[in-house]
Amino acid sequence: MNVISQVQINDWLKEIAVVMSKDKDYLSQLDAAIGDADHGVNMDRGFQKVLGKLESFNGQDIGAIFKNTGMTLISSVGGASGPLYGKFFMQMGMALKGKMELNLEDLKEGISKGLDGVKGIGKASLGDKTMVDVWIPVVESLNESVNEQETLEIAAAKMVEAAETGLKSTINMIARKGRASYLGERSIGHQDPGATSSCSIVKVLQGIIVENK
Repeated sequence: MNVISQVQINDWLKEIAVVMSKDKDYLSQLDAAIGDADHGVNMDRGFQKVLGKLESFNGQDIGAIFKNTGMTLISSVGGASGPLYGKFFMQMGMALKGKMELNLEDLKEGISKGLDGVKGIGKASLGDKTMVDVWIPVVESLNESVNEQETLEIAAAKMVEAAETGLKSTINMIARKGRASYLGERSIGHQDPGATSSCSIVKVLQGIIVENK
């Protein structure tokens, strides 16, 4: 498969909702150690709202789908997750306006702009123990794949490897942003919940790409 279709983008969002529902308790347990213990509940609520709107997204271009997804998350998700994930998808939507399918370059551009949106709100950098510790390696991996002119399947596999490595790296970090930063060194040894949900989103995307090759 050389492109990701509008239908497959809807499938991605649908499957994210399934995974967030399944992992709700696990994500909240991770958050209980260093945050407000509500990350799983919030992510599940937000993507269930997105799931409820997917039918209305039919026929829309991919940029509009992502923009509407972001707006839905901002309006329905509490805590930091709503603004951060909402901005991520809204910025993706702006970057991909008018697109009915995405090639590897488009995917890289969309996720890169989404990351920029997250960094703009949260002011987090690599190593701060946040979701950007997953998304920065993902963007770097996609950049390499574009430069190497790799297929979407190969790029997706490498993207997941980068996401998983980034996620594991958060365990031994000291949190420097958000509620977790109040714990200082006591945050060491705990996997970041936002990075965990981000890694799941990346893995779901790979699944959609592989299923439709």
